[in-house]
Amino acid sequence: MTAKSVKKSAAKPQRIVAQSKHVMFNRVAFIGIGHIGASMALAMRRAGLVGSIIACARKPKTRKTALKLKIVDEVTADYGTAVKGADLVVIATPIGTNGAIAKAIAPHLKSGAIVTDVGSVKQAVIAAVAPHIPKGVDFVPGHPLAGTEHSGPEAGFAELFQGRWVLLTPLPRYSAKAVKKIAEMWRLMGAKVDTMQAAHHDKVLAITSHLPHLIAYTAVGTATDLASDLRQEVIEFSASGFRDFTRVAASDPVMWRDIFLNNREAVLEILQRFNEDLTALQRAIRKGDGQTLEDLFTRTRAIRRGIIDAKQA
Repeated sequence: MTAKSVKKSAAKPQRIVAQSKHVMFNRVAFIGIGHIGASMALAMRRAGLVGSIIACARKPKTRKTALKLKIVDEVTADYGTAVKGADLVVIATPIGTNGAIAKAIAPHLKSGAIVTDVGSVKQAVIAAVAPHIPKGVDFVPGHPLAGTEHSGPEAGFAELFQGRWVLLTPLPRYSAKAVKKIAEMWRLMGAKVDTMQAAHHDKVLAITSHLPHLIAYTAVGTATDLASDLRQEVIEFSASGFRDFTRVAASDPVMWRDIFLNNREAVLEILQRFNEDLTALQRAIRKGDGQTLEDLFTRTRAIRRGIIDAKQA
């Protein structure tokens, strides 16, 4: 489907936190302008990294909101219109759509452009996207470890990446200069940047992100299966632990469906280990083994303190 591109004057820059000495990308195209995409666009503006921004989104409401909030300068529903002349293309949609998007935008990418993404799984994204990247265009897979449970362009804010990690999983066949440029872009947006192999990234994220979300969805699902009178009390008298679970479980269901399906091997491996640990914990409770419980809670408390000390809480 092709929609007429809508233009609007650029947003007035916000207070500058990290200012670039020059515009890094004259034109940036976002394929998807939800929570992460909108936050990136706002952070780019704030840091003075971009000349103009166009967003491609399927839903008219999303396009209208992105313009109304002055997140972008133009919107369209057509992939070709979005990426035409863009120096940087950011794929910020659920990862299950990335392959089809890469195929659709490939004929319209200009020579010298850089394509990047924000997906939480890297091996599957690389396998889906890289085959469609034409010669003369660089692909730099990326993953910002930031976000909230909210979705849509109205959930975007420029400070989202401040002090957060962005992991890049570069491929040797693409330009090291392009990787360096994307890393510098993220640093100027306030993030910390590291690189790693895609397979290692997926295993790490299975532990730190995917398993916690799976547990949260399961815990909230268990509550919804309770008898209706008890379920209402669970909702009304939620303690902090259950509130935290429901916050995580409120995340975009399509995005997380795609994450679990596309990182299934790493998730299943970590889930198996978790099940074994859970069985041991169940045994300790049944036997009244308080020492085992205390030892476990002491170790996990230390990990939580480490997260706080690293300013990642």
